[in-house]
Amino acid sequence: MQADPDFTELRTGRLRLRRSRPHDAEAISAYRSDPEVHVHQGWSKTDPDHVRGEIEQMLLRAPGEPGGWVQLSVEALGSEELIGDVGLRPAEDEPGVILVGYTVAPIHQGRGYATEAVGAIVDYALQTLGADVVRAYADAGNVASVRVAAKVGLHVVERFEGTDEEGTWHGVRMERRASHPT
Repeated sequence: MQADPDFTELRTGRLRLRRSRPHDAEAISAYRSDPEVHVHQGWSKTDPDHVRGEIEQMLLRAPGEPGGWVQLSVEALGSEELIGDVGLRPAEDEPGVILVGYTVAPIHQGRGYATEAVGAIVDYALQTLGADVVRAYADAGNVASVRVAAKVGLHVVERFEGTDEEGTWHGVRMERRASHPT
């Protein structure tokens, strides 16, 4: 697996996925703070200043480089309106595994944008970064997220329980394996 220091953007039929920038923090904060979205997120702090700081740290890493997440902002082609974001990072202590995450602002949900963006990032991880496995985790109750993962070829390989300050929750681990020889 390799890093991609020359990454600029990914394009799909309707979307542009580019590195998140500090000025994206307000928009990302707005939809990640929405209670219906936040309940399914791994970001505990979603205020604009914290999001901006996270983005600034992520800009120091190339996609596929160990050490943490790299976030990509998702825009409709021909517009700079933020639809959502996707992220990826190499799994710690698991060579060849890339983790992906994704969020779409509620106003843009239900239009196929998540499937398009996640499909692009999964293909990028497998084809350009050379991942052997792309993995995503989701709250089992987030049916829409699990459905998006299935549409881009990630299959549920494990169901598990977790606990936090709010109680017990149920999750799923989904994966897609590369078709290239390892």
